[in-house]
Amino acid sequence: MTGIDFDQFLAYFTADKVMHVLRIFLFALAFYLLVRMSAVIVRRTLTKNASEQSKVLIHKMIIYTGVAVILIVVLDSFGVNLSALLGAAGVLGVALGIASQKSLGNVISGLFLVSDRTFEVGDAVKIGSFVGVVHSLDLLSVKLRTFDNTFIRIPNDQIISTEITNITRFPIRRMDFNLRVAYSADIELARDLLLDIAEKNPLCLREPEPFFLCKEFSSSGIEFLFAIWFEKSSYVAVKNSVFLSIRQAFAEHDIEIPVMQVKVWYPETEGRETVL
Repeated sequence: MTGIDFDQFLAYFTADKVMHVLRIFLFALAFYLLVRMSAVIVRRTLTKNASEQSKVLIHKMIIYTGVAVILIVVLDSFGVNLSALLGAAGVLGVALGIASQKSLGNVISGLFLVSDRTFEVGDAVKIGSFVGVVHSLDLLSVKLRTFDNTFIRIPNDQIISTEITNITRFPIRRMDFNLRVAYSADIELARDLLLDIAEKNPLCLREPEPFFLCKEFSSSGIEFLFAIWFEKSSYVAVKNSVFLSIRQAFAEHDIEIPVMQVKVWYPETEGRETVL
């Protein structure tokens, strides 16, 4: 930079202009801190009925709106022609809108998901073929953390047209055990053993009470349904404990759980059989 250029530079930044820039900077900083504080206060004072993703969405909207206001005020303070700038931004917005129709669809779908409240952050859900815990719900996508600790991002416009199963929506769930015993087994004894297992297991709820239903006579045995109710947080413990208890009780009382077998008989060879 030459001496003349440096002198022009110093002549341009007079004390008044430096103070003007400093005032604008302090105003922008103070207003930004005020916006951040307002967003936090609004998020904390929302009613308990508001979902976590609604709070996050409102928080982000306040931040983005505040930043936009700060930018407009700063540009106006520096004498920028906002009408021309907004006109150019309008043309640019149309171009970007055409190029980002997919993203706009995700935003609209995200607003529907938030208002519908099908699931919330922390819920275990099944979306299409994906199963996991909702990590976050944003305007563009939903993030899942699977049970094997894999991170999955699903666009909102894909979710809005997909079947969704909320596994942990309600505080208690029912666990079904579809069982089969041999025709020679004592069905009443099997029923009493199962109900006793549910009675002694501290993780099984007494209300609603356990459920036993004879279903059908199948080709390999008698099929029935045994169901118990439990708190959703105890899924793994209930599944393992009841499963092992059924196996042990049936083994101790000689109640056979039949395995599908096919016997092939050879008529030309008397007495010869092959079990597959």
